[in-house]
Amino acid sequence: MASVLVPVLYMIIIFGGLGVFSYIYRRNAASKSLSPYFPSHAERNAYVTLLQKTDPPASDPLLKSALVRRAMADVQRVLRLREDKPALQNLLQKGSIGDDLWNSLLAAEKELEAEIVEVVAEANTFVEGWGQVIFPTANEMIANEKMRSLFESSEDAKRALGMLYA
Repeated sequence: MASVLVPVLYMIIIFGGLGVFSYIYRRNAASKSLSPYFPSHAERNAYVTLLQKTDPPASDPLLKSALVRRAMADVQRVLRLREDKPALQNLLQKGSIGDDLWNSLLAAEKELEAEIVEVVAEANTFVEGWGQVIFPTANEMIANEKMRSLFESSEDAKRALGMLYA
């Protein structure tokens, strides 16, 4: 009887310990939240604050410009995701990064899709059909800002070179 009891007790202790470890590990892994891939969305927060302002209510042009700024931030996030996703996928396949970063990227992608749908719906509340035009407009504004900053930096460089040779 004792010869059968010892191996059975040994198996109960081993599997019980593994079960307790598995329970604790899964509970800790589930409680760990993903770190956000993008920082907080200041443009969205500004737009929502303007929408909620009641005394005095925000003007229509101010709300529209805040919505366009929000769309511009979304376009920049989409561009960053398009750049980062293939590289991170390659690094994930090689084992260079963990699943937590990849899951954070996927969560950011889903959040961005919901954000785009929300911006299109908000744009359509101002003018019917503006939802189809707001993101191309935001993309053009981003390109314009990049060109302006390049132009201004080239003017600064010309002035610096002029002072250098003067």
